[in-house]
Amino acid sequence: MRQRSYPAGWNEARVRRVLEHYERQSKEEAVAEDEAAFRARGQTVMVVPRGLVPQITRLIERRRAGRRSRSKGADNRTGLVGRRSRRG
Repeated sequence: MRQRSYPAGWNEARVRRVLEHYERQSKEEAVAEDEAAFRARGQTVMVVPRGLVPQITRLIERRRAGRRSRSKGADNRTGLVGRRSRRG
């Protein structure tokens, strides 16, 4: 049997929860979710050539990793690491 590997922070249970969410979603709910994503502040939706997707994904991950490393230990009293909302 083939061993599955998941991205950091993901496991089989999480994948199953995401699949269930989308399989149970009505067409109207799916459209509303897509429209909300297009209206989200601080984000842009664009069409890019498929061949660039891996490079764009790496660029986004490097940026996220840089933010995490700068914010780690920002508040040692609480142990909380600052997070930005999707809308900010």
